[in-house]
Amino acid sequence: QVRLVESGGGLVQSGGSLRLSCTASGRTVKMYEMAWYRQAPGKRRELVASITGGGDTDYGDFVKGRFTISGEVAKNMIYLQMNNLKPEDTGVYYCHADNFEATADYWGQGTQVTVSS
Repeated sequence: QVRLVESGGGLVQSGGSLRLSCTASGRTVKMYEMAWYRQAPGKRRELVASITGGGDTDYGDFVKGRFTISGEVAKNMIYLQMNNLKPEDTGVYYCHADNFEATADYWGQGTQVTVSS
């Protein structure tokens, strides 16, 4: 059983920063890619940022240079540095991982991010 655990969410004022962390525990699984998704109330879940084991990154269009994903996929550990947060960034942020064989994927339980105006 693989378990992804997120931390670092909280309440911050508009323009503030937060750093999210995600680590995997349980059975050791080699991951191909890890990512952050978010879901606001009443909206669909969307990709925030992803990173592969080779270090390639991708971001949602709304990030626009404000967020940075980092970490070591080989160690099943990633981070999301979020700067210049806006109220529309409010939502539950989920960690996601795809195993190397592309036969399974995993979700964390989510961490709440609330940005006040």
